[in-house]
Amino acid sequence: MTLRESNAKKVQAQPADHAVSIEDAVRSTVADILSVAGDPALTEDLALALLKRPDLTSEALERLSKNSGVMKSRKVKIALIGHPKTPRHVSLPMVRHLYAFDLMKLALTPVVPADIKVAADDALVTRLETVSLGQKLSLARRASGRIAGALLLDSEARVVHAALENARLTEASVIKTLMRQSTPAVFVEAVCVILSGRYTTKYELHCCAMKRFHWHALSSSRVRCRLRSYTKYCTAPACR
Repeated sequence: MTLRESNAKKVQAQPADHAVSIEDAVRSTVADILSVAGDPALTEDLALALLKRPDLTSEALERLSKNSGVMKSRKVKIALIGHPKTPRHVSLPMVRHLYAFDLMKLALTPVVPADIKVAADDALVTRLETVSLGQKLSLARRASGRIAGALLLDSEARVVHAALENARLTEASVIKTLMRQSTPAVFVEAVCVILSGRYTTKYELHCCAMKRFHWHALSSSRVRCRLRSYTKYCTAPACR
């Protein structure tokens, strides 16, 4: 075997180097990104770097979604779903397979498209009955206002109190829950107990409405006691 033949065999034996540095990928043209997105050697770090580019095309994002190797990464999935240019036929089905706290984070991420946030909240609402008490408490404190509003109807008092303390919970959600015919007594009592400074004077009107619509429906003397302690709010002209 000649020296030339030996060197040729060594070259053939060497595996092709598919590794692309993150810096090169970030600076690549859009045409180059198409080949990079589908490369089996694509790493998690490289994929996350690519997904930070606002100029990615929907074609590149769809190709990335079909890269089975990199799509095993939970971080890549969340970043792909949250990218504004990801086609909805790719992102929406993926939302339903995320974990509860991933859905929460997705719905709270500012750059995520509004319809994806709604889909994340929808998926999370359907799972509230199956999550553990500890998860409910955490979601009640940290999740979006919509999730906090849904948890106001929970049968566990600690969850209701945590939801009422959520800074994202709106007055409208409290009113909506308060005016329901099936509002649980645990929620009514919690509203009376927790008078947060973030509620406006309209909150006093809510107490009046609570007294008017729920007084005869409540069987708990303790709740009635709470209501009586707030009768001073009903003296406001707007409550009469």
